[in-house]
This record gives sequence, C-alpha cells and structure tokens, in this order.
Amino acid sequence: QVQLVESGGGSVQAGGSLRLSCAASGYIIGGACMGWFRQSPGKERVGVARIASDGSTTYVDSVKGRFVITRDSAKNILFLQMTSLKPEGTAEYYCAAAQFRGRGVRCSTERNDFTYWGQGTQVTVSS
Repeated sequence: QVQLVESGGGSVQAGGSLRLSCAASGYIIGGACMGWFRQSPGKERVGVARIASDGSTTYVDSVKGRFVITRDSAKNILFLQMTSLKPEGTAEYYCAAAQFRGRGVRCSTERNDFTYWGQGTQVTVSS
C-alpha cells in the first residue's frame, strides 16, 4: 500500500522560508514522477512543481526562482524548499506520485498525471 506523508508546514512571515518533506512508503521515489500541489480555501488544487524520472524539474511561473523540488532516493523522501514566501502561498500543500514510471510516462504539474496523494500539510504566510 502506497503512503505519502507530508511534514514541515507551519506559519511564517512573508519573505520567510520553509522546507516541506514527503516520506513515501510502499513506493520507490527514485526514478518516479512526483509533484507538489497546493490548495487554498475555496480554490482548486493546483500544481506547483514536479520532478520527472530523469530528475528534470518543472515549476509553475508563480514559484520559479523561489521553490526547489528535490528528492533523496536513499531516504525515499521528496522535498520542496520554499523561499521568499508570499501571503498568496498560504495553502494546504500536497505531495503526489505517479502510478507508472518510465520514459514514456507523462509527467507534468497537472493533477491527472498523479495517482497517489498525501494528506497535506498547512502553510500559512502572513504579511
């Protein structure tokens, strides 16, 4: 059974930093397509960043230059380093993993590319 457990959320002031972690069990994150999403109250869950099987990364424009997605394959943990946080970044953050892996697997920041989801961790950024 696949389990993804996020941690590292909290409350910070604008301009601050947080590092989110996503510990995986029943799933090998090395070589997998994984992503981070966020959902603000009353809004849809949207992609923030993703890391593909080859290690390439993609970010949505709103976080480019401020967020970095990485993974520690030895520890089976996915990370999202967030810097220069803004109040609009207040949301529940979720990690996600694709069901399939391989070079032909689509891996974007769209929800449909992911099958497994964590329970989320809250990030609150105050102005």
